[in-house]
Formats: sequence, structure tokens, C-alpha cells
Amino acid sequence: MSNKPYSRWQKISLLAAGAGLGAVLSLSYNAVANKEAGGNPLPIDELRAFSTVFGLIKQSYVEPVEDKKLINEAIKGMVTGLDPHSSYLDEEAFKDLKESTQGEFGGLGLEVNMEDGLVRIVSPIEDTPAFRAGIKAGDYIMKIDDAQVQGMALNEAVSKMRGKPGTSVTLTILRKGESKPLVISLKRAIIKTQSVKSKLAEPGYGYIRVTQFQEKTTENLALSINELYKENKAPLKGLVLDLRNDPGGLLDGAVGVSAAFLPKDVLVVYTEGRTPDAKIRLTANPQFYQRDAGKDYFKNTPKEVKTVPLVVLVNGGSASASEIVAGALQDHKRALVVGTQTFGKGSVQTILPIDAKSALKLTTARYFTPNGRSIQAKGITPDIVVEDATLNGKEDNAFRLREADLGRHLDNPTDKDAGKATPSPAAAPKATPKPVAKAASSSESEENPRELAPKSDYQLQQALNVLKVQQLLLNKPASK
Repeated sequence: MSNKPYSRWQKISLLAAGAGLGAVLSLSYNAVANKEAGGNPLPIDELRAFSTVFGLIKQSYVEPVEDKKLINEAIKGMVTGLDPHSSYLDEEAFKDLKESTQGEFGGLGLEVNMEDGLVRIVSPIEDTPAFRAGIKAGDYIMKIDDAQVQGMALNEAVSKMRGKPGTSVTLTILRKGESKPLVISLKRAIIKTQSVKSKLAEPGYGYIRVTQFQEKTTENLALSINELYKENKAPLKGLVLDLRNDPGGLLDGAVGVSAAFLPKDVLVVYTEGRTPDAKIRLTANPQFYQRDAGKDYFKNTPKEVKTVPLVVLVNGGSASASEIVAGALQDHKRALVVGTQTFGKGSVQTILPIDAKSALKLTTARYFTPNGRSIQAKGITPDIVVEDATLNGKEDNAFRLREADLGRHLDNPTDKDAGKATPSPAAAPKATPKPVAKAASSSESEENPRELAPKSDYQLQQALNVLKVQQLLLNKPASK
């Protein structure tokens, strides 16, 4: 098989004054001029202003500043001003990105971004110090040890949270509903994220949890499917794919997870951007998710997995790659999506190396579901709305932010109303499905709250009920 199609989209799947200044600008100008061949003229007046500011800082700032620092900070400001997901990756940040997509890195186990000058928690990663300490999606980090986060670059904040395993770090957290900041002390650890977990939720019904889309997610999913069918000793009656609080990850992982349940070669996702490389169509074909040439991870999975009744669980923490999977399975009517409105990140970030040690993570395209829907600033609307409910009856996602709440977020090209008002987690979507009632309060449970597929998980129990109803309909005798 030719590797050409793979290499074309692989980079998108990662995600993702003085003489010195004059030389840098000249090299950049030449590259642009050669590429665009007489395109838009360079903004000479703006560049002159930049050069003037650079010179004033070098001459008059209270302390001497290195040229390299000034230029790096200028690059960071230029990129972060574009949208919430583009960023300049220095040596440390570039290394962290590669480690996180490979499934092992040192730190606390947090997916974060920057909002209003503070670090916002997108999602804690399961089985990590942050998860065990009770840090929640939607929390804001105000201080890291004694350092104020306000005004700190995201890469710098991430660097401060990472460190040698076993060392301690103290986070000061702002949380909705709390009258004062929470001070949480954690010990750093080697974060080895297991992106796919599975078990039989009950006889005949499988449960698969994808926590993040990494390099081995597709391969591990195939193994989990085989293990479930082997453990059940018979074809499954139904399967729950849990993508709640999955912040996304690698694009090829999303294509692979979708391909596990879809017919071969059907469209999973397509992207639209300004450059030819940003306009791609990815189908349920091994060339678009296979990392081992000539090997199909799903070659030996039971054929029944393509038709088994399927429910996809989502919530406001399901973002990006999670939304691609949910959207593809929903558009092809392969699964019912259950839960609450997803995050709404419908953009693709490309990792563009600058040199051997740094790179640019740049938003280069919007992605669309097979039916042409843009998820940007809107998210996936569940077929059946089931709100989360904890044992005390309180909703855990009442303060969850979504893409539409982020400053400078991209517009949705297929839904002009998307992003104008973020829907409340308790509100039903505009579509026809009606929300299922919330769980009633109950006494303390003796279950382990971190157990995979616990009976106290209300949304999961409702997903299993949906599958059982489907089974009843499938087994119902045809009317004469």
C-alpha cells in the first residue's frame, strides 16, 4: 500500500531591532514572497511599528532584555491572539506535547487551556493525582505554589505543574459555588494514561471507556472488543462507548475508533481550510488510522461489532476527537448519542515544526461530520438528553464551560446562531428528543466511586436501559 495518503494527513493528526531582527524578518519575507509569488504586499507600516517598539524596549526598559526573549514573546503573543487553541511551542512545550500523545509524561494529569488570564481545567485525566484529588472540569487555577497564574503564558504554567515524580505542588483553585479559593496539595507522578478501558457492565452488555485519543488507542480498542466478546462467551446484546470528559487527542485515533463500528470506506470526517493539505476526507479505511503498515487492527474483531446496538455517552467535557466519533456514528445512524451537549471544538490544529526544538501549533482547518455539520462552538446534540446526577442529587457539570464561552473562538460556518448563547447543561436541545428525568437523591453508596461502570453512574444506567429497549424492539415478533 502506498504511504502517500498517510503522509498527507499525518501532520494534521498530531493534533498539534538590531541586526538579528533584520535577518529574521528578511528570511521570513523571502519565504512568503517565494510562496505567494506576488500575493498580498507586506504590512510595512505595522512592521515598522513593531521594529520601533522593539527598539524602545531595548533602549528604555528598566532592565536589559535579550533579543531572543523579546522575539519569542512577540511570537507567543501573535499566535495566542488568533484563537484559544493556537500556540507557540518552545522546546519544553514541544516535548510535553509529544509525550502526552504517546501516553506517558510526568505531572499532575490535567488537560488545560488559558481563559481570561487563568488556567482553566478542561478535564482531569483518570487515575492521576489531579483526578484523585477531586479537581474538576471548569475549575480555574489561580496560583501554582506561590506564583500567580495571572499574566503567565500557558506553556509556563504547564511547565510549573510538571516536575520530578514524588515532588509536591500546591494549586490554588477557583470553583463555582465555593465562597473562597480551594488550596489543594498534590504529588507529581509519572502519568501513564490507559486510553481504553473495558468490562462487561452486566451479562450481554459491554462497556468501553476512551479517556483520550492517543497513538495506541485504535489498537487497544480492538483488543478490548475481542476481550469483551471472549468474556461474554456469546455475541453482545449491546455496547456502550463512553466518551464523557474525553478532551480529544489525535485525529487518526478518532477515525480508528469510528471505523471499529462503521462499514469500511464510509466517510468519518472531512476538513476545510485555506491550504490544499487542510482539505482532506478521512474514511473508515486502515490507511487513515493504521500506524503499522499493512496491518488492520480490526481484522480479527467479531463481525457482530459492526451491527451490535450501540450507545455513545457524551457530556460537556467531550471535545474535539470525541465529537468527531460521536458525530460520525450519529450521522450514519450507527449509534444513539446519550448524555448532554458536548464542548463544541470543531477545529483542527496542525503541528508545524520551526526547527528541531520548537514548533507552531496552528489552527488550520474546521472539521465537519459526514452530513456536513460543523461542531464548532455548538457541539453534538444528544439523541437522548440525560443529565448527570451524583448521589446527592447535585449536577456535577453546572459550571462546565464550552468552546462558545472561550474568547476569540472560531465561528460556526453551518450554524450562524451557534455560540451566541451557551446552552445550560440542564436545558434540552432544540431537537425533538426529550430529556430523561434526573436521578433522585439516594443515601451513601458502598460502591467504589472510581470503579469502572459503577451502578451509581446514572447516565450509564440510562444508556444500558436504551440498549435493552433496542433489544426488545429487535426481538419483537413482526405484526401480521
